[in-house]
Amino acid sequence: MSDGIPRRSFFAALVVGTVLNLINQGDALFGTMAVNWFKITLTYFVPYAVSTYDAASVRIRQVASAERI
Repeated sequence: MSDGIPRRSFFAALVVGTVLNLINQGDALFGTMAVNWFKITLTYFVPYAVSTYDAASVRIRQVASAERI
């Protein structure tokens, strides 16, 4: 699984998490409300976890399919 999946997942989470944080916490990030650090952390973690899970499951299916041939 270490063939680039964590790195790609990191960059996907960075982009998606940043966009979602700007949408969901824009007021807090630009100073008009309090920042919820738990939500900010989760907003980056969830896309990372989803991307990693998806890429790993595809890789596992590819390996299993190749072994059956």
